[in-house]
Amino acid sequence: MSIPSDKAVAMISMSSFHAMLIPILSGMILLAIGYNFRDKNAGIFSMWAGMLLILGTVIYKILAKLAE
Repeated sequence: MSIPSDKAVAMISMSSFHAMLIPILSGMILLAIGYNFRDKNAGIFSMWAGMLLILGTVIYKILAKLAE
């Protein structure tokens, strides 16, 4: 069974992919830096900011899918 050529498979666009990838990767980097400096206030803030960045991106994408 083949897919008709006029029926395009719905895939995520590259701009949408990058809009999701960049904040998640930045959040992961902030988490890694914060974990290394967890004994300082800046490390705790870095972990906090990294988690908010990742969770904010995930929640935004969930709400965007629910609104469709």
